[in-house]
Amino acid sequence: MARTPVTGFRDESQLFIGGKWVDASGGTYDVVNPATEEVVGKAPNATVADAMAAAAAARDALPGWSATPPAERAALMARAAQAISARAEELLPLVIAETGATAAVGSSLQVPIAVSRFERYSLDLRPVAQRALPPQVAVATPLAPGGLISALALRQPVGVVACITSYNFPLVNMAGKVAPALAMGNTVVVKPAAQDPLTVVEMVRILEEVGFPPGVINLVNSAEAGPAAALVDSTDVDMISFTGSTEVGTRIASAGGQTMKRLLLELGGKGACIVFDDAKLEAAVGCIGSTWSFHSGQICTAPTRAIVQRPVFDRVVEMLRQYAGALKVGDPTELDTIVGPLISAAQRDRVEGHIATGRDEGARLVTGGGRPTHVDRGFYIEPTLFVADNNMAVARREIFGPVLVVIPFDDADEAIAIANDSDFGLYDYVFSGDTARAFEVAQKLRAGHVGINTAQRNHEAPFGGFKMSGVGRDGGDYGLEAYSELQSIVWTG
Repeated sequence: MARTPVTGFRDESQLFIGGKWVDASGGTYDVVNPATEEVVGKAPNATVADAMAAAAAARDALPGWSATPPAERAALMARAAQAISARAEELLPLVIAETGATAAVGSSLQVPIAVSRFERYSLDLRPVAQRALPPQVAVATPLAPGGLISALALRQPVGVVACITSYNFPLVNMAGKVAPALAMGNTVVVKPAAQDPLTVVEMVRILEEVGFPPGVINLVNSAEAGPAAALVDSTDVDMISFTGSTEVGTRIASAGGQTMKRLLLELGGKGACIVFDDAKLEAAVGCIGSTWSFHSGQICTAPTRAIVQRPVFDRVVEMLRQYAGALKVGDPTELDTIVGPLISAAQRDRVEGHIATGRDEGARLVTGGGRPTHVDRGFYIEPTLFVADNNMAVARREIFGPVLVVIPFDDADEAIAIANDSDFGLYDYVFSGDTARAFEVAQKLRAGHVGINTAQRNHEAPFGGFKMSGVGRDGGDYGLEAYSELQSIVWTG
């Protein structure tokens, strides 16, 4: 299929199945720019039959791809990274148009991180893929003669992986699944979020041009849930890698259990940021304020609960109020815009419902709470700050929007108890001048990831959640492990 320009109106009517671009059986649907409410393109609308065809194609391609030498697979990863990087300036406007990400977020975190993920999994995977075990002296038994028994633990491909992603970081999330899965010798069915699939379609086109064999990468996209559910049920699919809501994740876990699917589920979060009175408050406020400034709070790792020690509580609340007032809300294509729109009218309505519930429950609204008056189009919500109790719904539910709650505490034990009193456990934070204390507190938090005095990530660290925030870990070598099955080979001699 000839490559079409990335910029301008996108008319995508085809899926990629078995190495061929084929018309989606369900036709197309509109993709809407959340900042302008204008249609930016058409997306292919797959049916269940399309999804089954993609899974079958991935199954057919699995033996050949899993037998491909790891060095050859790695070379394709490196070429993919180079090809995506070469197209970065073209991809960025499309990412901004369909996600509403600001130019700052798009240029630094949407496209470049996708490139780095393919680069990362172009490295030699042998240190992860095989591990020699100490030999063991075995005495003779009725089962077998005695001897010196050696063993090797190998990581083999899981098989066919359905990669299903959320709308907030479509390119990054998909690259983070596809790259380690392919590197380990799996084949994939790519299923992007319905709201903003166009950049992922372009990524698949780039991977085709790079030279991945037919059937190794397949694309299914749909406005409805049926095709994704069919992939979860399919016996041709061995693993589901899903990023999205806890509600959908629990349904995937239940349905996938019927065919013993391997699961990697990165689900919701309600991140706690504990701020002690000896913390550098400017740094803490910068981290907490990222709930507003980083993709309008549409990120599962956002520190949406600020748990602040009483001696500095009022000061932090005032600093956050001023921080919110200094953020430019508006057109994401303008370089100084900090807060862009939410992904859709439905998501804006959902966030407004949470804000209304917070008011009804008695949470104190410090700032925000409505739609900005200076924009007449787009799905915007003002940066919103509540002072609340941890038992209020606004402090317990994942809102996935620019809404923060601040909760006071007296001592470390109370802070830990408040932080852990949540159904979620994805990403927490601790800010304190006493790093030894911060480290001790971090180990008591029921969260898969804890940042101490920083909101930065180490991308080699294992990433995933406790409790209702998910199952499994990816990132660095842990990503390779996630997309593999352990096999033991034992011999004597």
